[in-house]
Amino acid sequence: MARISGIDLPKNKHIDRALTYIHGIGLTSARKILDDVDLPYTMNSDDLNGDDVNRIRKVIEGEYTVEGDRRREVSMDIKRLTDSGCYRGRRHRLGLPCRGQKTKTNARTRKGPRRGAARRK
Repeated sequence: MARISGIDLPKNKHIDRALTYIHGIGLTSARKILDDVDLPYTMNSDDLNGDDVNRIRKVIEGEYTVEGDRRREVSMDIKRLTDSGCYRGRRHRLGLPCRGQKTKTNARTRKGPRRGAARRK
């Protein structure tokens, strides 16, 4: 089992999909990494040898911000928005969508479960 950036890559998956389990690497980034190290996308993560893992690790460490550093970066961006008091920061603070979605009927993920009408006696 390959371990990259503190994450165990899942077994029996194509390597381009397995790399997306690392926070900060999506499918496009994973394919660029594999192009840099000359590995096919359809290769299984079980079939990686130590040399392949080291080459992938070297590319990720050199060019990408992943895992803890990436999470810290995102949280600092949100904190900067909330501290500045801009529209997006206020939406983050209130737990509402920030990117223009309507909230009259949807947005249940951000708003939480529905609260029914006031209870009657």
